[in-house]
Amino acid sequence: MIILHGFWTPDCPGVIRVWGEDTTAPREGEKKRGRRPKIPPVRPHPFAADRLSLYSIIPGIGYPIDKSPADESDSATLLLPSSGSFPLPSPECGDGSAQDISTILAPFTVPVLSLPLSLSDLADLPSELPVGRTLRFWSSAARYACDLVIHGAFLPGPAGWEALIQDTNRLDAVLRTCPPACRIWAGDGIDDAALITSFLNHAVHDIVSSGIANLDLLPPKRGRKRKIPLPEEAWIQQLSGTPTSLPDEADDTTAFRMIVREWIDSGSLHSRTHKEDTILRGCFLLEDPQPGEKRWKLTFNLADPDTSSCLIPAEDIWNGTATITSREDPADILLTELGMAARIYPELKAGLKTARPMALSLDTSGAYGFLTGAAPLLIDAGYSVILPAWWKKTGVKPSVKVSVTKTESEGRFGLRSIASYSWKVALGDTELTPEEFDELMRQKIPLIQMHGQWVSIDESGIEKAKRAFERRFGTMSVGDLLRLSSGADPDLPVAEFVDTDGWMGWLLSEKGEMAPVPVPSTFRGTLRPYQEQGLAWLSYLTRNGIGACLADDMGLGKTIQIIAYLLAWQEEVLPALIICPTSLVGNWRHEIQRFAPTLRIHTHHGSARDTALLGDADVTITTYPLVVRDLEEIKSHSWKAIIIDEAQNIKNPQTKQARAVRSLAADHKIALTGTPVENRLIELWSIMEFLNPGYLGSMRAFKEQYAAPIERFNDPERTSQLRTLIRPFVLRRMKTDKTIISDLPEKMEMKVYCTLTPEQASLYEGVVLELLGMVKDREGIERKGLVLSALMKLKQICNHPALFQQDTVASCDRSGKCTRLLEMLEEVLDAGERALIFTQFPSFGERLIDLITERCNVPVLFLHGGTPTKERDAMVKRFQGDGGPPIFLLSLKAGGTGLNLTAANHVFHLDRWWNPAVENQATDRAFRIGQTRDVQVRMMITGGTLEEQIDEVIEGKKKLAGSILSGGEDWISTLSDDELRDLLMLRKEAFS
Repeated sequence: MIILHGFWTPDCPGVIRVWGEDTTAPREGEKKRGRRPKIPPVRPHPFAADRLSLYSIIPGIGYPIDKSPADESDSATLLLPSSGSFPLPSPECGDGSAQDISTILAPFTVPVLSLPLSLSDLADLPSELPVGRTLRFWSSAARYACDLVIHGAFLPGPAGWEALIQDTNRLDAVLRTCPPACRIWAGDGIDDAALITSFLNHAVHDIVSSGIANLDLLPPKRGRKRKIPLPEEAWIQQLSGTPTSLPDEADDTTAFRMIVREWIDSGSLHSRTHKEDTILRGCFLLEDPQPGEKRWKLTFNLADPDTSSCLIPAEDIWNGTATITSREDPADILLTELGMAARIYPELKAGLKTARPMALSLDTSGAYGFLTGAAPLLIDAGYSVILPAWWKKTGVKPSVKVSVTKTESEGRFGLRSIASYSWKVALGDTELTPEEFDELMRQKIPLIQMHGQWVSIDESGIEKAKRAFERRFGTMSVGDLLRLSSGADPDLPVAEFVDTDGWMGWLLSEKGEMAPVPVPSTFRGTLRPYQEQGLAWLSYLTRNGIGACLADDMGLGKTIQIIAYLLAWQEEVLPALIICPTSLVGNWRHEIQRFAPTLRIHTHHGSARDTALLGDADVTITTYPLVVRDLEEIKSHSWKAIIIDEAQNIKNPQTKQARAVRSLAADHKIALTGTPVENRLIELWSIMEFLNPGYLGSMRAFKEQYAAPIERFNDPERTSQLRTLIRPFVLRRMKTDKTIISDLPEKMEMKVYCTLTPEQASLYEGVVLELLGMVKDREGIERKGLVLSALMKLKQICNHPALFQQDTVASCDRSGKCTRLLEMLEEVLDAGERALIFTQFPSFGERLIDLITERCNVPVLFLHGGTPTKERDAMVKRFQGDGGPPIFLLSLKAGGTGLNLTAANHVFHLDRWWNPAVENQATDRAFRIGQTRDVQVRMMITGGTLEEQIDEVIEGKKKLAGSILSGGEDWISTLSDDELRDLLMLRKEAFS
């Protein structure tokens, strides 16, 4: 990898020079004996990147370059920190080992590329680009120059446009970040402030002059053309970018330069900040029109520079009643301040026509111009400006208050049904009457008086208000109304829905309450209050033609809420199809038999399944893989309800499985999941597309409008819009919420750090070194395969060498992690308690069983993907029963969902998975309703290894608040060789 550095010097202002450090080159210099020379000789930099390497990088970042590396052999001599005859690496590519080494500045030559100073490209360097502090600094300086021009902070100087530094705080902040190398490389005798000022002046001149280059600023010439242009002509040509210099030998040139400089200094905004000895300064107070009047009043005052609380009105100054401690004449101060302010706010001259100016009268247009234009400039120049309390820079944005009525009188509604609406345009909480709206449109000034109160309107809002007013009556689909309520339409921000009753009122604004649904008498159980609310919510949505996603936390009883729902609305929802993972088929069958024995069940599962029996029962249970295989047979039956459990199984929308499930039709659709979004927002789109097709738009449109802005940039506005869009369709309750369930015990999560044995460490380092040797010059799928294969091996080694080497015999002393696990299991057993152990390596199960039974002398159950359904159900029943085996070993995929294992109050995660949702699902086998004891969860981590990095990824994902990180291991395969080495190499924590 090459770290790019850059330097700019006033003697070559039109270029930025770039050089680089090659991090792969040797870092250790030749050690020489003897005294260090007083003047170090100039040497070539030993690990500077050559011009060919630099040339290959620069175009890739979008920076313009029009020369080939052979065009010139450009180099520069730089003073760099060194240890003897060898330069120290920069902080960006160094390892910190040189902190205690005595250093000196020594000259080294480096190959450089002299790039044209393209400010836009320099200001917009990609954040992921490996650049040093110097180039990052010049990038920030370029952004500063662009901001100065955007805000009009520049003036014409004798030699061109100059930066007008008003915000000294920002300048100080920039100076504090200036690396010493920037000043050293610029040459002797220049300090940071002079260097930055020179750069800003050049950058501002470059931007402004190029912007007016095509304008003819000189008046038409008459008579003969002068051989030598007048000083003012040459000056204007300079300002517009024409390479014309003022004739230095001419006396009139010297005089002209003095005039320009005096003009700038006399009225410059610079001078507003240097009057530190001035006790008083000008202050402007804008007053609203008096009742019955239309004119605004801008009064003139003096105020203390440190506080504007004590004003001295101009009227008191002229009357001689002002109390002032200053030795200066207040009248002189006031007139001077007003005269200088008039240079910034020319309209002020109208109030200075009297000998004793006290105020300026303004109409509404003039007041708005002062509020938005002059006031900020005066404040920047050091004046005090007091504005009305109601004034806000952003202004109030017009919104609409919507009233909705249902067009159909009977039948199911649905998102595609048409509803009539009417709305009124509002400013804040106040609705506009037709007369007020007409007045707003007529004056075309974003300042209006409503009910005696002045309101500032966002300028772009006037046209939006007009478009909204023109659409104030009409019809649209319920889905479009919901999208409108989310704020997705920038022209129509909705303030609220009014006069909207019934289920539409709840859907659009959560107004009103859902009617409770009586628990049917055929339900053999008891629903908790929150489960009764879930039943009402499911009924409310699905019976009105809207798909619902029940996303309760694991263990809150989603299954029995569905069973109660099926019983409550048998005529409307039966026959029903339940689609679930293979591991949950038995659980669904048993739960229905237990809570709803009156329902007829058919399990469409196994190699002996009979498609002819589909649809004959009240409830048919099948699996995701079989939906793909038997899709046509399943689609040939008329299902009134389709329920998908563990809906994250269709999270990848382009898979055959997801497409097959989305192709199934039913009047009632429900998705069950504890994790509606595991890694990416497109997973949410896939589930919603099954429930309510088309509601979130096409997959491409969803990615552009929501997924990309939220995942990449954490866009709060789009996050809020999406949350509002899905709010009515997703019900999410958490076990940790005591208002939902108060009798669930606590869950305590702990991290257990283990060390490697010497055998593990040797194997681990061997795999890492082998990988680093193999991935050199490998790209694409080949490199990815090598990296992912090595990651699997490293995780196996962290568990036990026997897992990696496929040994049939595994002894405890070969693995630090297994040793610690057995120690903790002994404590669990001594307390008479039970434990679950999850691992992602089923092949390690038998070896681990041997270790546990030999050490602890207890039976161990083992459930994995190859366990038959009947045997699986028997294991669960045996573990849950009195006197059952105290330890249950489960593979993460086969046993991580759908099981009720509350007999255990200890959970061990032997190895870590990249997705915290997967681990949480596994933990919830024990931490769920029915658990009466506190649950202790232990994550076992081998310190100083890849597992610690995995833990950091997991912790990062747990902290997500609506924004999503990419999941899995694929990101590791994209790392560079150096980054792979840093990630995978053993650290001292692995042994200590």
